[in-house]
Amino acid sequence: MTKFIGIRHEDKYKMERRAPLTPGQVEKLVKQKKLDFVVQSSAKRVFSEDEYLQAGAEVAEDLKKCSVIFGVKEMPIEFFEKGKTYVFFSHVIKGQSYNMPMLKQMMELKCNLIEYEKVVDEQGKRLIFFGRYAGLAGMINSLWALGLRLKDYRLGTKLSKLKQAKDYHSLNEAKEAVSLVGQQIAEDGITSELRPYVVAFTGYGNVSQGAQEILNWLPVKEISPEKLLALHQRKKLPDNLIYKVVFKEEDLVERIDGTPFDLQDYYTHPENYRGKFEQYLPYISVLINCVYWDPKYPRLVTKQAIKKLFANGRPKLTVIGDISVDVEGSIECTLKPATIEKPIYIYDPETETISDGHDKDGMLVMAVDILPAELPRDASESFGEVLINFVKPIADADFDELFEDLDLPRAIKKALILHNGELTPEYTYLEKYLG
Repeated sequence: MTKFIGIRHEDKYKMERRAPLTPGQVEKLVKQKKLDFVVQSSAKRVFSEDEYLQAGAEVAEDLKKCSVIFGVKEMPIEFFEKGKTYVFFSHVIKGQSYNMPMLKQMMELKCNLIEYEKVVDEQGKRLIFFGRYAGLAGMINSLWALGLRLKDYRLGTKLSKLKQAKDYHSLNEAKEAVSLVGQQIAEDGITSELRPYVVAFTGYGNVSQGAQEILNWLPVKEISPEKLLALHQRKKLPDNLIYKVVFKEEDLVERIDGTPFDLQDYYTHPENYRGKFEQYLPYISVLINCVYWDPKYPRLVTKQAIKKLFANGRPKLTVIGDISVDVEGSIECTLKPATIEKPIYIYDPETETISDGHDKDGMLVMAVDILPAELPRDASESFGEVLINFVKPIADADFDELFEDLDLPRAIKKALILHNGELTPEYTYLEKYLG
């Protein structure tokens, strides 16, 4: 009997236009692996239905005849069907309360759930991710927001020519626009009121690397956090350089007892550490936050620190691009996730409230939580390039077998949260969140 593979349309967010597999990738799987696809109709997906039809897939309103279904974001409770296999970002591995009803429903229907986030190699490194594209879009948006803000301040800037990431047809088009601005900065320089211009990155993983990739299209010189503190004391500085500083864990926190920093100890006993990043804030122009954060770790930027920055007038720090988007988390003034439609807001340190837009007093925050969706074509292509290798093994697997006998690639088996509705051994800890 033919096993049909479904590609679901995305409906969690209005501007979600990504797909787990592109038409070109579907065509490869149809021709080379002899697989059958049904693509659910979507008026907004970045790839047209006709492209999927030409790739050899069917297009249908529903995926009733599919036994394996691939998506991107969470799926509504009523979508799941008994005994089927679903592959998507389920956002349940931290016991997220808002997704526990979805997980319960999948358990009751004896579904199989494969979580992209847990598809890792032998070193625990994620294999299938959108993180780089979050960084790419987040940096484009932050530079765009910076251009708007500097225009508000009547500081003429080439950055005002940039657009929000979603308004570029492709990543290459966005890079060309940033590169052109970079050439103008190199030729004409940066106004003296803004110098030295410093862009700081917290974190150094896929997200940070993507963000740095965009900034590097401008005339950039990288310096260490230690040199940042001395930079403002220098009398003469180049007028056409942007300084980049990347902060690692040892730059962000310190042991409370004054003993040397130890990375493994920090991860194991974060309660023994306190934040020290705020000492750098007065010397930073733009902050791009790319760190993984959990409430057990110290915050990087507190509300009190932002209030202190504004105590003597408008601070040097102009934009916070919070790509991590942990609400009131590592960046405490991130009070809500922003949307692609309304990607920026102003945080008022006095009232501790926010207002959408860019033209009020306070700290401008860019905090879109589905940034890769702003570069949907490029992000989908990159994501699918890895996923394509696992589609046939997932489609061919006999999920009626016992878990220990399942013939799946090791990386996929480790990402199997539910097997016939039961939590697999690595995920039994989720029982305590199910109520």
